[in-house]
Amino acid sequence: MRTIDWVDGAIEIIDQTALPGELKILRLHTVGELVAAIQSLAVRGAPALGVAGAFGVALAARVHADDPQALAAAVHRVETARPTAVNLARGARRAALLLPQGPQAVLREACRVRDEEIAASDAMAALGADLLVELCGTRPRLLTHCNTGGLAAVTIGTALGVVHELHRRGQLAGVIASETRPLLQGARLTSWELTGWGIEHRVAVDSAGPFLMARGEIDAVILGADRICANGDVINKIGTYAHALGARAAGLPFVVVAPESTVDLGTPSGDAVTIEDRGSSEVTPWAAAANPAFDVTPHDLVTAIVTDRRVIRLDRGELL
Repeated sequence: MRTIDWVDGAIEIIDQTALPGELKILRLHTVGELVAAIQSLAVRGAPALGVAGAFGVALAARVHADDPQALAAAVHRVETARPTAVNLARGARRAALLLPQGPQAVLREACRVRDEEIAASDAMAALGADLLVELCGTRPRLLTHCNTGGLAAVTIGTALGVVHELHRRGQLAGVIASETRPLLQGARLTSWELTGWGIEHRVAVDSAGPFLMARGEIDAVILGADRICANGDVINKIGTYAHALGARAAGLPFVVVAPESTVDLGTPSGDAVTIEDRGSSEVTPWAAAANPAFDVTPHDLVTAIVTDRRVIRLDRGELL
């Protein structure tokens, strides 16, 4: 099942806010509905957001074909629905380049974005599985953070796609999934996907990761990214930096898996990235809260970055 797709003139998504209790499909007919779905995290994950951006422009092109001013405003709303992940704006801008050719050309380009992300998941799974075996030997025990499966990437996923491939090969000993703020995306979504794949796993509270590494219960950390900067800094779900520090202290590989569409050579480092804050209401109703959705992991804590085209060994001084 695809996380996001174009079906009979509308965008269909799996409502990730309803999982794991209910598998609910939403049909989005307007840019406003799509933007609301993006901001509520009904659709999320860098690759899926890239597809959402492209489909959002396709939707806008149909609805506002005769109103250039309204069309431009709608495209801008899609591009800026969330500020941190690069894929959303990149997907929207790519589809928008076809606007002079008409709505059907925009839709064809959006479908190409979708199909490329599906192919990228398969490529990352193979490259990442080979790397993990090289780094850890057969049957590693892995810690993953946030949700990086098909829910985040249309089909199989990024980092969780590697987990799936290792399991398929019979080369996976076990998985620990961090619960992951905001909205417990690891405990709800990653666990749901792992269960569906028949992969044994445990859910750990976010702050337990470095301790479990130190205690020898983990062989490597593998996770995704919402943006990879030109110097190799990784922007990912809040808690990633702490896991990277834990991996460094325990001497474990720290591997980031994300498609080439997440590599942003136009952003020099993590210092230049706007970090979204989700506000206090998701944490506590009675006090002000610091609730950043993402953090920045410095490149010198990253062992390797796996994309659909290559493996970049930052620990060996390789550059993006």
